[in-house]
Amino acid sequence: MREFRYYRGDAPPVFAHESEREVAVLLDEAGIPWMYEPHTFALEEDDGTIVEGFTPDFYLPDADVYLECTTAKQSLTTRKNGKIRKLRGRGEVVAVHYRRDLQRLTRLYGQT
Repeated sequence: MREFRYYRGDAPPVFAHESEREVAVLLDEAGIPWMYEPHTFALEEDDGTIVEGFTPDFYLPDADVYLECTTAKQSLTTRKNGKIRKLRGRGEVVAVHYRRDLQRLTRLYGQT
């Protein structure tokens, strides 16, 4: 288990996908404080039950920005993009990084 110096969560992160771990390494190497999936937003509710929710992958507390990473095919991201639009409509700042963005970051900044 890699220890992340700039991780700000209470328990060690358990990443859902290897690409999320890669982003965490890049954030940590850049000295950027981050949290992993710290908040789920209720986008639609019905009688107090969450019908549609969204949990961004990362939160950068110093910048007050959420970061969502997706490695799905571009054609499969429509639903996720709709959720992100709803969240942005509530005033939250959400940056989205697609597979090509993550590959570019990895090429530029490398992996340890």
